[in-house]
Amino acid sequence: MTGRMLKWSLELSEFEIFFESRKALKAQVLADFVAEMTTPSTPDKNKWTIFVDGSSNPQGSGAGIMLENSEGVLIEVSLELAFPTTNNQVEYEAFLAGLRLAQDMEAEEIKIFTDSQLVASQIAGEYQTKDKRLTEYLKADILSKLASTKKKKGGNQSLIQETLSKPSIVKPSEVFLIYEIDANSWMTPVFEFLNTGNLPIDKKEAAKVKRRACAYVILNGKMYRRGFSIPLLRCVEEREVSSILREIQKGINGQHIGGRSLARKALRAGFYWPTMQADAKEHVKKCDKCQQHGDMHLAPPNELKALSSPWPFSWWGMDLLGPFPTATGQNKYLIVAVDYFTKWIEAEPLANITTFNVLRFFKRNILARFGIPQVVITDNGTQFTDKKVREFMAKIGTTQHFTSIEHPQTNGQAEAANRVILQGLKRRLDEAKGKWTEELHSVLWSYRTTPHSTTGETPFRITYGTEAVIPVETGASSFRTEIPLERGDNQDMLREELDLLEELREGAALQEATLKQKIAKRHDKKVIKREFDVGTLVLRRNQKHSREGKLAANWEGPYRVRDKTENGAYYLEDLYGKELPRPWNAEKLKQYYS
Repeated sequence: MTGRMLKWSLELSEFEIFFESRKALKAQVLADFVAEMTTPSTPDKNKWTIFVDGSSNPQGSGAGIMLENSEGVLIEVSLELAFPTTNNQVEYEAFLAGLRLAQDMEAEEIKIFTDSQLVASQIAGEYQTKDKRLTEYLKADILSKLASTKKKKGGNQSLIQETLSKPSIVKPSEVFLIYEIDANSWMTPVFEFLNTGNLPIDKKEAAKVKRRACAYVILNGKMYRRGFSIPLLRCVEEREVSSILREIQKGINGQHIGGRSLARKALRAGFYWPTMQADAKEHVKKCDKCQQHGDMHLAPPNELKALSSPWPFSWWGMDLLGPFPTATGQNKYLIVAVDYFTKWIEAEPLANITTFNVLRFFKRNILARFGIPQVVITDNGTQFTDKKVREFMAKIGTTQHFTSIEHPQTNGQAEAANRVILQGLKRRLDEAKGKWTEELHSVLWSYRTTPHSTTGETPFRITYGTEAVIPVETGASSFRTEIPLERGDNQDMLREELDLLEELREGAALQEATLKQKIAKRHDKKVIKREFDVGTLVLRRNQKHSREGKLAANWEGPYRVRDKTENGAYYLEDLYGKELPRPWNAEKLKQYYS
């Protein structure tokens, strides 16, 4: 036996079945088993075993019930149902009739059998009851847990025949209507008129109800509307609207469709209520997933506000570019500063983006050459927001403005300068991309000596009062280079140009303001106003992570608006009160509906 069991053990181990030899049986184990499994003696109870079954067909419905007690008394009941019903309802009627008989026999303990898996599972709580009529049957049950037993043979027997004229879930004083309507429902006036003939006291309302009732009909206690796309549309109360829309939009076959499509899909599913489209749009508007994955805004939220410097070299914009291919001196980045009035650009290659390099560039290229500026506009990079930079700006009396996060238009002049430098470098470089530092000065010189579209003058002339001589004028002589001038005469003419420079700058500023007004007028035609009050919940443009890729949501949040500025920027905080450090432009926000 040992060899055979070992062989079987190896074969059965494939199915995770293992053999263990029987160990010695201790006396205490046997005693514990007897003590645990012995049923304490109790006085005899009036115990009954019930067997129920039901059937339904086009000719009629009926049920059979058998009751048997421990003394062998057998009661058989033949139950006829004199009302239309389904097979599941017959099973419930048989079940409830058996319970009523057990109550009449004063049973203290019952065990009941039914061949309906639906009834047994719903009563046991294993199945969910969705049908309203079956739900009412389930509520009528007073037992939640039922056990099983075996039928005994022999004993006394009696047969009872009975006809059931009404469903067990309807009270004798009630009209046979499983479907109950709220008194404040939109269906109530029409339902009452069709069911009982009652009309409102107001004659106008009564006439309105009569006219509306022509499109409705009551079938099996439920009100339907005669539809055009579907013959009958089931009328839905206000309390059911939310669950229906939620199931269609978010259920197993839902795909978070728009409001209009959601209403049409509910209509095609066979439902109707008067405010379908409005309710569907409101439901979609408040859907969290639909809001987070909503489309980006294309229309600007506010009118265009142009930034204008009051005098030359008063307002500067600073920004960083890179990384570029590594060039001479291990330079990979470029810091750029542009004056808002003259459009003059200063730029310098950097090997590393550090606070020290930013301050050194600012001191050498702006302070030492053009004086202390009134305002410096930067983005939210850590090099510009560093404590040392802010303390230095405050020490010299310069105001530092930060752009709204993810809104480079706030520092548009610096962004435009960056674009000019990049385009110039791309067109001057061929395969040797690492020589961009050598070509940078040529690009800057070309920009400074080219007339600007906004002012009509070159940045060089607005800065120094005269036009610069470009290399082509020295190679092929021009009118300016052919005129022989003494050194003193040339200096006198340069001083005269400086005296007239103020008028030149005023003309350039006027032309720039005129052009900005035209641009703003064209921009403002596309504006769709979006403003948020303090305390409003908003979503902000999502900072997408690479791991989420295309599946990342377009918006994140919600956040609460804690403060706002006059230029369409908002300070936010999360729902726990933690403040976000810098403002967000309205273009990157949208309202959240909870």
